[in-house]
Amino acid sequence: MKIKSLKDVTAFKAAIDQCTGDVWLESVYGDKYNLKSELSQYIAMAELLQDKNEVLELFARKSEDEAILMRFLSTLD
Repeated sequence: MKIKSLKDVTAFKAAIDQCTGDVWLESVYGDKYNLKSELSQYIAMAELLQDKNEVLELFARKSEDEAILMRFLSTLD
């Protein structure tokens, strides 16, 4: 799941909090941000809120968590 920008950080964090497994963002440079870590969340949110035209890819280890995140991302359109 690719994310280019993020407007509603609170809703994104709420979706992450619903996930029970590992959830992370990965940059095109190989940087990985563990979204279950509060510190990593802040760093990842800063990356998403900046307008650098970079895309981060969102991963979830569990399929149930993928479904939660897909529902969230579908509300962004």
